[in-house]
Amino acid sequence: MTVVAGTVRVRPEKRDEAIRVALTMAKATQAESGCRTYRFYADLEDPSVFFIFEEWESEEALGAHFQTAHMAAFQAALPALVAGPPDIRFYNVASARSM
Repeated sequence: MTVVAGTVRVRPEKRDEAIRVALTMAKATQAESGCRTYRFYADLEDPSVFFIFEEWESEEALGAHFQTAHMAAFQAALPALVAGPPDIRFYNVASARSM
């Protein structure tokens, strides 16, 4: 399994638009083959900080995700919405279990 986790700061005056774009992206991505989880969250102390958390069946599924039309539209919208570069990490997970 591949996990993607990251943060990005959005421009405060663009927060509502960023939420709309993120929700559109999440809905389209959740329908993709190989996507287990794809969610955006907002920081409770700083609402201009968004978190993203993704779980993918494989690196191949994640790679296919980067080739989708909704990813291209999302990436085109980002420069007007973000206040700086994102901090995104990719993890290869050998196993996971519930608590």
